[in-house]
Amino acid sequence: MTAKVNPVKQTDNINSALEIGGRLTAQPSQLMIDSAFDDELKYQLHLMAALGVVDLSHTLSAIELGVIPKSTGCKLLQALQDLNNEPEDFIPDPACGDLYTNREAWLVEKTPTAAWLGAGRARREAITTAFFIKLREQLLLLLDALIKLQETLLTRSQIYSFAFMPDYTYLQSAQPTTFGHYLLTFGYAIMRDIERLQTAYKHVNLSPAGCGSTTGSIIPQDRLRLATLMGFDDLFEHCRDAMWPADITIEVCSLVTNVLINLSRLSEDLIVFSSQEFALITLHDKHCRASKIMPNKKNPFALTYIRGLTNQVMGNLTTTVVMARTPSGQPDNRLTIYGALPNALEKTINAVNLFSEMISDLEFNHERGHELANQSLICATDLAETLVLKCGMEFRHAHRLIARLIKSQNGNPALFQKTSTAEIKAIAQELGLSIPELSQFEIQQALDPQHSVLSKSEIGGCSPDSLAEMIERCRQQMALFQKWHIEKKGQLEQSQTILETSIEKMIKG
Repeated sequence: MTAKVNPVKQTDNINSALEIGGRLTAQPSQLMIDSAFDDELKYQLHLMAALGVVDLSHTLSAIELGVIPKSTGCKLLQALQDLNNEPEDFIPDPACGDLYTNREAWLVEKTPTAAWLGAGRARREAITTAFFIKLREQLLLLLDALIKLQETLLTRSQIYSFAFMPDYTYLQSAQPTTFGHYLLTFGYAIMRDIERLQTAYKHVNLSPAGCGSTTGSIIPQDRLRLATLMGFDDLFEHCRDAMWPADITIEVCSLVTNVLINLSRLSEDLIVFSSQEFALITLHDKHCRASKIMPNKKNPFALTYIRGLTNQVMGNLTTTVVMARTPSGQPDNRLTIYGALPNALEKTINAVNLFSEMISDLEFNHERGHELANQSLICATDLAETLVLKCGMEFRHAHRLIARLIKSQNGNPALFQKTSTAEIKAIAQELGLSIPELSQFEIQQALDPQHSVLSKSEIGGCSPDSLAEMIERCRQQMALFQKWHIEKKGQLEQSQTILETSIEKMIKG
C-alpha cells in the first residue's frame, strides 16, 4: 500500500478525523501535508493489518463492557471488518493525517457509529499497540529464518568436517583447521542471536492497550481482556511506561544489528576466500554478478549486499538511540522508527534467507585447501607444543626456539616442512637450552596439518569427532528453539481465532 492523494475525500470527514472545529479551527497547510503528514503516513502504512486487530479488539471489549451500545458497536465491528479487507476506496491520503485518522475518515464516511471509535483511547495507544504487533510478527519470521540458516550451517559444517585448510588471523595463515569447523563459528553466534530474540520478543509481546493516554481512563477498558484478544503474553503494567518504552525499539534494533554483523563478518571472510588469490570457495553463479566492462569478473554481489545492509542497519541503530534521547513524553522519538525498524527487520529476514541459500550452494575447493595448508608455517605452534610435551620445555622457551628456527629459514615454508632434529638442536644451543632430542618422526608428525587437526579433540576443537559432538549439541539446542517458535506462533494463531470467534458471536448474538 502506498500513500496517494484522494481528490474525492469529503472535507467534513477530514475535519472530523483531524478534530477540526474543536480545539483547532483551520485545516493543516499544504506544506504541513506535503512534508510532516506525508512522511508520518508513509512510515505507518505497513501497520494497517495490525491496527485493524487493535481497533477490532478495542471495539469488541468496549461492547462487552457496556461502553458502546451493542447494536451500535456491532455496526462499527462490521465496518472495521470491511476496512480490514483494504477496500479499493480506502486510499491513504496525507491530507487526512496519519494512518489512524485516515482509517477514521473512511469509517466516518461509511457509518455514524465511527464516532465511538477509540472511546477512552489515545491515537498513540492504538499506533503503539499496532507497532508491537507488527514487531512480534516480524521477530517470529526472523526466528524462522535464523533456524533455517543454522540448519544449513550445521549441515554444511558436517559435510566439510574433513575439508582441511589454514585458519586465518590478521588474514595470515595461523593454524590448521577444517572448513566445517570454521563455518560452525558463526552457528554459535546465531544461537546467541536467537536467545536475544527470545528476550526481545518477551518485551515486545506486552500489551500497552487500555492505557487511556498515560494515566489510564475512567472509561472501563479491561486491559487483560484486550491483551488476550490481541495475543499478548502480559501487560505493560504502568500506563505511562506503556506509551513511551524507548528501550524496546533500541533492543530490537540492536538485535537486528547483531544478526547482520554476524553475517557481515562471515561475508567479509567469504569475499576473501572466493578471490583468485585464495580460491578456497566458489559461489554459485546465481549469487554473483558480472562486470559490464571486465569479462573475467565474477563478483560476489550477494556477499557485498549483506555488507552494505549491515552498514545501513547500524545507521538505523544510531538513529533509534538518538531519537530516544528526548523528554519522556515526546512522540517524535518514534515517528520515523515506526517505518525504519519494521523495514530493517524485513530486509534482515530476506538477507538471512538469502545467506542460507548462498551457504547451501557454495563449493569448497578441497585441493586448494590442502595446498594452502601444506605450503605455510601453520604447524609452528604444534611443533612448539610438541617440545613442551615430549621434551618438558617451558612453553616460552619452546616458542622462542621455533620462532628463531623459522627466522633462520627466512620464513620459507618448504624449508620449515623439512626441519631436522639437528636444526632444532643447533637453535637450542644458540639459545642456551638443553633439551632431549626429538625424533625425526615426532617432528614430521608435528608438522603434518592433518595430524594437527585430528589431534585437536578437546571440547570445541577442530577434530572431526569434536566437531560432530558440537553439531549434535547445537541440533539439540535448535530443537528447543524450534519448539519455542511453534508455541509462540500457535499462541498468536489461537488469539486470532478467539478474536474472530468472539466478534462473530457478538454480531450474530
